[in-house]
Amino acid sequence: MTILDTILKEKEKEVALLKEQGENYPEALPKKKIPSFYETFQQSKTMSIISEIKRASPSKGDINAGVDPVEQAKLYEENGAGAISVLTDQAFFKGTMDDLYAVRQAVSLPILCKDFVIDRVQIDRAKAYGANIILLIVAALPKEQLKSLYDYARSRDLEVLVEVHNEMELIVAREIGANIIGINNRDLKTFQVSLETTECLADLVEDPSILLISESGIQTRKDAEKVRDSGAKGLLVGETLMRSGDIKKTIEDLKVPYSLPSAY
Repeated sequence: MTILDTILKEKEKEVALLKEQGENYPEALPKKKIPSFYETFQQSKTMSIISEIKRASPSKGDINAGVDPVEQAKLYEENGAGAISVLTDQAFFKGTMDDLYAVRQAVSLPILCKDFVIDRVQIDRAKAYGANIILLIVAALPKEQLKSLYDYARSRDLEVLVEVHNEMELIVAREIGANIIGINNRDLKTFQVSLETTECLADLVEDPSILLISESGIQTRKDAEKVRDSGAKGLLVGETLMRSGDIKKTIEDLKVPYSLPSAY
């Protein structure tokens, strides 16, 4: 059993419980005008940052277990983040849906509900708690199920970050019509990280309308420049920001000028 297999087994239990309990969503959130994640990142003149709220991970253990998600989100917004990712998995990452709900009330950036989605009930829940974007992981789902969940999320006016780790998964992402593709530099089976994953896969995407996000392992300005030069227009950064003693400087360092031809 890989780490991903273990997580997905737990998700099956969670989904069964959600269906058993029925809808138990919080009070409806006030309407807020939230910019398009896709358009904001595509039009940016610098590398855009999805700044992540991440208390822990299976590979690293506790990262910043005592973080106040609202205060962290406000710091991200004030210092130039383009979007915020909230890890909502509790069993492996110590996140909660309440984190997402609280962050949505505190900021006006697009918010990614970062979880392992395998069922529509999770998409409905993410929407109810204030997400604008959901994550779908190609490695976690059969193609037909992936396509069904993708189309359902889009029908609910959610943007979808489709995550890939290799060439075969990239082909699947393209075939289901994904226009936002996250290249995860972390192998979800071994949790080893290599930025060469972004370099290799980004070269295979020639369509400028595809927004490429490089995920995991981004620590320095040099890292940001490396994946930018490969074709990524955004970064998803978790651990580096969660451990940072100067979030403003860290985000500034990573927002390198985007010098490649723009899709716009």
